[in-house]
Amino acid sequence: MKIGWIGTGIMGASMAGHLHAAGHELFLYNRTKEKAAPLLARGARWCETPAEVAGNGEFVFTMVGFPRDVEEVYFGEEGILTADGPCRIVIDMTTSSPGLAGKIADASTAKGISSLDAPVSGGDIGAREAALAIMAGGDRKAFDEASPLFQTMGKTISYMGEAGSGQHTKMCNQILIAGTMIGVCESLLYANKSGLDEDTVIDIIGKGAASSWCINNLGRRIAQGNYDPGFFVEHFIKDMGIALREAESLDLTLPGLALVHQLYIAVKAQGHGRSGTQALMLALKNLNGENRRQ
Repeated sequence: MKIGWIGTGIMGASMAGHLHAAGHELFLYNRTKEKAAPLLARGARWCETPAEVAGNGEFVFTMVGFPRDVEEVYFGEEGILTADGPCRIVIDMTTSSPGLAGKIADASTAKGISSLDAPVSGGDIGAREAALAIMAGGDRKAFDEASPLFQTMGKTISYMGEAGSGQHTKMCNQILIAGTMIGVCESLLYANKSGLDEDTVIDIIGKGAASSWCINNLGRRIAQGNYDPGFFVEHFIKDMGIALREAESLDLTLPGLALVHQLYIAVKAQGHGRSGTQALMLALKNLNGENRRQ
């Protein structure tokens, strides 16, 4: 099958690679061509614009950074929806706003194209291991047709409802991760200050009632002083901002999320916008008087 893919970042490159390894012909676009080089070396074909991608692929996937990037690749002068060609299903896997998912669905329908919003959870590890959770909203028939492709990238795939439902589900995910991450960091900060070995603490609490993906994966990175990105701080700030705006529109107050959002803004202000989300520990250390730059 001919598949278009836009966005070859930390997660997108691995996800596209799984599709290519499964035998699909891959047409790529990324703002920085160098980031697509490994896939191109394995036989993927380069396109100069999102429109060119849509002019070649039956399915077009997007996995970019921010809602403004999604807007550009779909609605820009050389965007996906300006193209004529074989494209019949577009699938945005970026974490973006439910409203934008609805806008894409309406514009796609007007061109006779089906659309899905299908954000993912699992970070760089899940992307590399084809173990992502994929939560999809949009056209049910399109979801059924896309499911074999999703199964090359993820282990848990669910249809959540109409356009925007995938993004709403991802907001639930991000709200939970925000609360979990502050718990992970405060727990390990306490362990360190009380003289315990952080890895030994993770060994035991990571197998009990406090077990979570975050403590068992990102907690290990914190214990190693490893703040390399599996998911960028600046992208998580974006996600939390979307969730807070959506909550306000639903007349919900989410004080825990608001607190963690502000702490992550502090992490970014310390120069760690492109660090991994486990860099929240640096903001907590700073609050506790440990001001050295990590």
